[in-house]
Amino acid sequence: MKKPAEYAQAVEDHPTLPKGDCERVSGYGVMGLPFASGHVLGLRRWTASSVGDRFTSIWHRNPTGQWTFYESAPCEVACSRYFGDGVERFFEGPIDLDWEASARLRIRTADGAVDWTVEMEATARTRAMSAASSALPMAAWRSGPVLRAMGAMAGPFLGVGKVQLTGTTSNRQHFEANPLRIWYVADSHAVVEGEDLGPIGALAEQAHMADFYFPQRGMFAVGRVFVSPLEPSSRSSQEATAATR
Repeated sequence: MKKPAEYAQAVEDHPTLPKGDCERVSGYGVMGLPFASGHVLGLRRWTASSVGDRFTSIWHRNPTGQWTFYESAPCEVACSRYFGDGVERFFEGPIDLDWEASARLRIRTADGAVDWTVEMEATARTRAMSAASSALPMAAWRSGPVLRAMGAMAGPFLGVGKVQLTGTTSNRQHFEANPLRIWYVADSHAVVEGEDLGPIGALAEQAHMADFYFPQRGMFAVGRVFVSPLEPSSRSSQEATAATR
């Protein structure tokens, strides 16, 4: 089986945008990584996007629940386009990705605010999930019932807590996430704005942004995401629910 760096290089060299009439992105990243200190990090490297050029986004949540996005592109075309309503701070600037080994990635912002290294590993379970995922037809990946069933199965099978592959973003759009190849994060070291985040480890309460749940065990993935406006009836229901909170 190819290593994470090989898959990443393939989508860097040959970015492929799936067909669809909604907004789409494809690439790779760390779906989420919790630290025992209460911090959470995520990485999105979208090498193809239907709304602009390729970009990189680092997501950081501190132990008090405040989210910060560091992005290499303007908010209008980066991850803030979909999750910005749940974010307190935004920084735009270059982000460097350096594959130091076939399964070790170093992520750094140009200003030094973030210096993060991730080491990945494949196991029998991640290999099984990757094999099953890569064999699914596109029709299954675009099916809400299939994605909900996959998420319900993947959470306990992988030991990562709740998984939702479809739902609503912080900006009240509908998303369908398609992780095609996955690996566990075996180890990581991160310094964010001068603070060492310490060892990785599951949180007392699983972190999430709207309907996207960050795994309780770090996961690296190669895949794609479809995003579309909520249907009018769904939007009205969502707004009514929000008003009662």
